[in-house]
Amino acid sequence: MDFNWRSPLVPRIGILSGTLLALGFFLFSKGDFWFTILFAVLAAYQIKQLIQELDSSNQNIASFLDSIRFDDLSASFKTDSHDPSVQKLHKELNEAITNLRNTRKEKDADLLFFKNIVTHVGIGLLVFKENGKVEIINSAARKMLRVNRIDTIRDLSDVSETLVDVFTKLRTGGRELMRLKIGEDFLQLSIYAIELTLRNENLKLVSLQNIQSELEEKEMEAWQNLVRVLTHEIMNSVTPISSLSDMVEEDLGKHLERNGEQPVQREQLEDIHLSLKTISKRSEGLINFVKEFRSLAMVPKPRMVDIELKGLLDELCQLHKKEMADNNIQIALNVQPTNLFIHADKGQIEQVIINLIKNAMQAFDRPENRLIEVKAYQNDKLRTVISVKDNGTGIDPEAMEKIFIPFFTTKKNGSGIGLSLSRQIMRQHKGSLTVKSTVGQGTEFMMRF
Repeated sequence: MDFNWRSPLVPRIGILSGTLLALGFFLFSKGDFWFTILFAVLAAYQIKQLIQELDSSNQNIASFLDSIRFDDLSASFKTDSHDPSVQKLHKELNEAITNLRNTRKEKDADLLFFKNIVTHVGIGLLVFKENGKVEIINSAARKMLRVNRIDTIRDLSDVSETLVDVFTKLRTGGRELMRLKIGEDFLQLSIYAIELTLRNENLKLVSLQNIQSELEEKEMEAWQNLVRVLTHEIMNSVTPISSLSDMVEEDLGKHLERNGEQPVQREQLEDIHLSLKTISKRSEGLINFVKEFRSLAMVPKPRMVDIELKGLLDELCQLHKKEMADNNIQIALNVQPTNLFIHADKGQIEQVIINLIKNAMQAFDRPENRLIEVKAYQNDKLRTVISVKDNGTGIDPEAMEKIFIPFFTTKKNGSGIGLSLSRQIMRQHKGSLTVKSTVGQGTEFMMRF
């Protein structure tokens, strides 16, 4: 750095140096006593002025740091000094404070913007500390829970004790569906939680969404689909029963009108017998259909035990080994890790896997290169997954939307109950059954626990 000869410190140091030389001269030459005292006083005064000059810059820097420390950005520094270095220092300090002030305004504007988003977003948001103190509750949450102001999470006990327990127990990624009655209204709440750390303090963010209207819409859609399938199945049985009954009644009626003058011919008896046999068969099919419907509506509560998946899947693959060999189907089993366990009802889970394997066996339209892969593993969310995959014909997109609807089937002899029942079993196990398929390439069903 170049030396600044224009600095006010230069003449001060020069005068101080001259004063110290004069003082030294009078001290060592034993000159006039009063001159010695005078130059000693002048030297002391010059030293004091020099120290004050140096301290002024340090004080300005200290003042700047205090402004930052105490969050006071209203300070400013004079720039009318004759010392260019001081002018430059003060100018840079003023620029720094101005930049900090502008940054503060931008952050305050951003904070206000995000506060407005949180306040007016349609999903209810609630943030509270470990001790239960509520930090944020937005308008949607207040409106949903019908509260004006709460200080702690326990203040929601008047709304629902169960709701408070759910908020407290949920951990990061936790989800809960809860039906809640507030006043005369019923809410179906979808609750999601995530845990955060802010300034070394643990917080929990809970989102609330009332999905009652969406559920009612889906419920109506499900009922319409179910009624459509039921109507189709029942009409397939009732229409021939009604038609054949009318025909038999008409034939017998004609015979009775003739007062039995002409005996019933054998051919007529055979027609009547065949009609009655068809009526009996279709009636039996309708009864079985109703039984299957009742089995779908009465799935027993699962009895949970620990199940070793490798042993279970080995057993089920062995069960279908002969049938697969007869149909030229190969099966591949892979369980990773080999000691993978699930906590489930063994009988019900066997029922689901058997149904998926049988569906896979019926998915081929070519005689060769038939393969079914059965896998069990843990996904990236550490959820256990059982997959049954085939390389068959696949499912067309229109049917994909309906395969889990009760009694819908694309098979000639299918009941349409298997996949519906399988999904219901998985739901009772707090899991899910999903499918992905590509026409001409194959289908994969995944059971997630």
